[in-house]
This record gives sequence, C-alpha cells and structure tokens, in this order.
Amino acid sequence: MILTYRLVRLIEDNSESLSRTLLEKVRTSPLLAEYSKVPEAELKERVQEIYSHLGEWLLSRKEKDIAARYTEIGSRRAAQGVPLSQLVWTIAVTKDNLWEFLKHKSTVEDLPGVWGELELLQLLDQFFGRAVYFAVLGYEKHQTTLTTVGKIA
Repeated sequence: MILTYRLVRLIEDNSESLSRTLLEKVRTSPLLAEYSKVPEAELKERVQEIYSHLGEWLLSRKEKDIAARYTEIGSRRAAQGVPLSQLVWTIAVTKDNLWEFLKHKSTVEDLPGVWGELELLQLLDQFFGRAVYFAVLGYEKHQTTLTTVGKIA
C-alpha cells in the first residue's frame, strides 16, 4: 500500500504537467473534434480536478460521489453538443495519459512493490470504469429530457 500512496502522490504532484499533456491530446486529436465546443478553462478544471485529487477519488470518495460528478459531466457534454463517443474517448485518453506517465516515472524495484502497483491499477480501472458509466448515464438522461420536452411542445 505504501507504493500505491507514493504513486498517487507522484501523480498529484505532477497534476499540472499531466493536465497540460492531456489538454494538448484532446485539442489535437481528430477523434475529439467536437471538444472544441467545451471551453478551455472548463476542460482544464475538470482534468486538473481528477489528477490533483486522485488519492481522494481513489481511496475515500464513494460511488455516489463518482456518480454525481460524472452524471453532471455527461449531461453537460450532451448540452454542449459533444457526441457520446467523444465523451467516452476522452475518458479513455485521460486514463491512457496517466498510464504513459506512470510507465515513464515508476520503476518496479521489488516484489512487494509489484503488488502495490497492481492495487493501484485495480483502483484506477474501477474509477475510470465508473466514470464512463456515469458520464454515459448523464448524457442519456440529458437526451431523454430533450426528447420529452420536444414531445410536450
């Protein structure tokens, strides 16, 4: 668990650099063209929030916290006209950006450390899996609301 905390601290300490790298990937990816509709400051704030408070998100936040945050993000992206596929791809790119960083910064020195890294990987997978689900849920909820309003009018 000590290595897990060290890796989380490493991520949090480098959150600004990670955020800049991710923003560049999002802004230059042809698969994420509609993210140009998301204001730069808003996107940066969301990315920074994840990376700078990763320990809190992984170790102390409950599923309801993830549900609240990512349902809101999904709904917001839908309102901004970002396709669902691009929302999901952005979450995947966020995760990949983190993996690339960890590969470059961390080294496996001993067997107990391997278990700590595996624990972190499991926590990361759980977090991002839930993030995708709740973002899609928020997106779909927004779409349903629009459809319902359209039928009433």
